Amino acid sequence: MARGPDQRYASGMQQTASLSRKLIRIGTSLLVVALISIGLTLWVTWQLEGGSAAVNEAGRMRMQTWRLASAVQAGVERAELQNLVVRFEESLELLRDGDPSRPLFVPWDEQVRQRFADVESLWRDQRQLWLAEPPPQAQVLLKAGNEFVDASDRLVLVIEQHLSRLTAILNLFQLLMMALAVGGAVVMLYTGYMYVINPLGQLRQGLHKLESGDFRTRIEVDTADEFGQVAAGFNHMASKLQSLYQGLEAKVEVKTRRIEAQRARLEALYKVSAFLAQAGSIDELAQGFAQRVRSVMKADAATVRWSDDVNQRYLMLASDCFPQDLVEEERSLLAGACACGNLRPDARTRVIPILSHDDAPIRHCAKVGYESVVSVPIRLQQRLLGEFNLFFRSPILLNADEIELLDSLASHLASSLEGLRADALDREAAVAEERALLARNLHDSIAQSLAFLKIQVQLLRAAVQKGQASQIHGALDELDIGLRESIGDVRELLVHFRTRTNTDDIEQALQETLQKFQSQAGLSARLQVHGHGLPLPSDVQVQVLHVLQEALSNVRKHAGATQVDLEVAKGAHWRFVVRDNGAGFDTQKYPGDSHVGLNIMRERAGRIGAELDIVSVAGEGSAVTLTLPPHPEVGGLSAKAPMPAELQEQRAGA
Repeated sequence: MARGPDQRYASGMQQTASLSRKLIRIGTSLLVVALISIGLTLWVTWQLEGGSAAVNEAGRMRMQTWRLASAVQAGVERAELQNLVVRFEESLELLRDGDPSRPLFVPWDEQVRQRFADVESLWRDQRQLWLAEPPPQAQVLLKAGNEFVDASDRLVLVIEQHLSRLTAILNLFQLLMMALAVGGAVVMLYTGYMYVINPLGQLRQGLHKLESGDFRTRIEVDTADEFGQVAAGFNHMASKLQSLYQGLEAKVEVKTRRIEAQRARLEALYKVSAFLAQAGSIDELAQGFAQRVRSVMKADAATVRWSDDVNQRYLMLASDCFPQDLVEEERSLLAGACACGNLRPDARTRVIPILSHDDAPIRHCAKVGYESVVSVPIRLQQRLLGEFNLFFRSPILLNADEIELLDSLASHLASSLEGLRADALDREAAVAEERALLARNLHDSIAQSLAFLKIQVQLLRAAVQKGQASQIHGALDELDIGLRESIGDVRELLVHFRTRTNTDDIEQALQETLQKFQSQAGLSARLQVHGHGLPLPSDVQVQVLHVLQEALSNVRKHAGATQVDLEVAKGAHWRFVVRDNGAGFDTQKYPGDSHVGLNIMRERAGRIGAELDIVSVAGEGSAVTLTLPPHPEVGGLSAKAPMPAELQEQRAGA
């Protein structure tokens, strides 16, 4: 079975001694040699110390010999003489057996044993001589003493020779130990440099290079010990870092390109959205959109098509760089006649390859050199409104980001087109509302006055035909009064329609209304505003102004007042009070719908959900109070005041 690099590396590790094992072997060898040298030195020293003591003891035997000879000649007592002999024998026994506690022992060899045997033999021969009775002559004792001293000297000499050899061996051991210490130091230094310092230096240099950014740095691995493993690990780490760094650079580059592409798409989306927000017409919107999208996607041409309500026909709203003959041919395109304008309700953005043969449904595009078309549906809340197309003269593939961008642009286009349509509808509704308002005001004021004048004319004609002078003068007076009131109503309508509200605050519009009222009626009017509240919507302000203007109109026409006050209380519930010091009227006398002016005011108040309260006492003036809800808004329905049964009674009530 084949083995991988890790297995071969492990096998090499088993075959080669590790650094710790090498150091242990070298250290153990040096320790063993040192212990042996120390043991031999101690043993030689012990031998020298014991031999020196033996030399001293042998020298003491010579002294004992002369002491024994002196004692015999002096005739000492026999007991003392025997005591000296015993001591001499003890010295011989001590030399023979030794004394480890002192230490004392004879360094035995063949010559030492021979000389010691001579000393013992001579002592056995002379012992009786030293104890003989009567004592021998002095010449005999002197001769025996000289013989024993000579034998002792020969023993001491051979012991000293043996000690000299041991001393030489000790000196040799000391020299060897010195050489061993120097050699061990050299070996340890060399070993430390080769196996520790040098690998550490290489590792440190590699780390410095790695720190400086050189990820190609490698350390030569020539051993399989611990430092070899560290070097192999360093090389593996450097290789991994190099691959990671290179991969990171590639990823950063890819990420940078992606971010740049996203930034470009966001910038394009922002620019197109800004343009769509500023466009003032559908033609301008579609044409500018086509130009900008073609530029963003680097397409060769672009078209924007709008669908009818049933998605059966597509109208080309705008095009950019699209051949004019194709624009004329496809200005109104029937669904299914071409790849463009052939969308299903669930269609998505897609790339359509253009085929060049004649039977292809998109042969017109192939003739002018287009090879790919991108179809992007335009939707608003799941409703298909149309599509825009991008034409390319080469094959193209869209990624997910580009598809998302195109879908976002299509959504913005749909919202903008719908916004333009909603604005047009709002303008149309505003015109209709303005016309309806004008019609109601004409109906409620001038039309009724004209109807009253018509009746007076009929009465005048009848009086003329009958020759009733008093009725003629009465009818003429009524005609004069009616004409003056009609002129006043016209002026009042002009004042109403010229009054504009302020979106932030209604106070300025109220001041203008009172100023026009004062100039028109010649009455003193005062505005009082207090409290704080949120500004009223502009459409609510319009209704409030119409109610207040109607109240002021009634004061001008019927109250006969000299002072009018308009009080405004701001707050959660806005409150407006028109107060006058005029004649007043009985509110019970004109209930329900019998009073045209009051009906108009209640109708306008109902549109904004407000409450209208009228308090009046005959001879003490009137107060009309309009109270708004917390969040007023104009309702969608408008009630129409009923046509009064008898115009004359309505005029009298007004």
